[in-house]
Amino acid sequence: MDKYKKDIEKFGFYSNWNDSKEYLLANPHLACEDTANYLTYWCINLQMEDKNGLMKQVAHQTIVMQYILELSKTMEVPPIACVPSFFTKIQLCDAKYMEGFNAELDAFIGRIERRAKEKTDKLMAEIEEEERQKRLGPGGLDPQEVYEELPKELQNCFDSKDIQLLQDVLTAMPAEEAQLWLKKC
Repeated sequence: MDKYKKDIEKFGFYSNWNDSKEYLLANPHLACEDTANYLTYWCINLQMEDKNGLMKQVAHQTIVMQYILELSKTMEVPPIACVPSFFTKIQLCDAKYMEGFNAELDAFIGRIERRAKEKTDKLMAEIEEEERQKRLGPGGLDPQEVYEELPKELQNCFDSKDIQLLQDVLTAMPAEEAQLWLKKC
């Protein structure tokens, strides 16, 4: 796969039917499942990088490849043998065939957007957890979380770094509550 990565990516950039057909005919090794899989993977990464326009272009080429592969299965011939017939059919097709292609493309783009969001959310959660782990204090508590739990009066003491104010606020609290906050801090 890595061997053909640049060739696959070049195919992903084509937007003209004839250019795509000629490129596949000149590179028959690209008419395969590996190309469709790599294009899908690339779409997810592009979406995660907020390159939505490019993702949609590559998604289009992914659906082209998937249609060729499906045609190959139906006709029981190698995928490269279906390239000319696919492009002829798509260019001369009736409106229903093109509607089907576009519906499949739209559905695929929706799946890519959802998958990219899931991956981004998971990555962000992992990063946040790593940051939280780095912040943990000696008692295993996250100082940020402890600070956010503090009553506003105690937060003000820490914000102003006023030790006398801190002592005054703690003294004014019920003893048990003051001990609880001291223990967390």
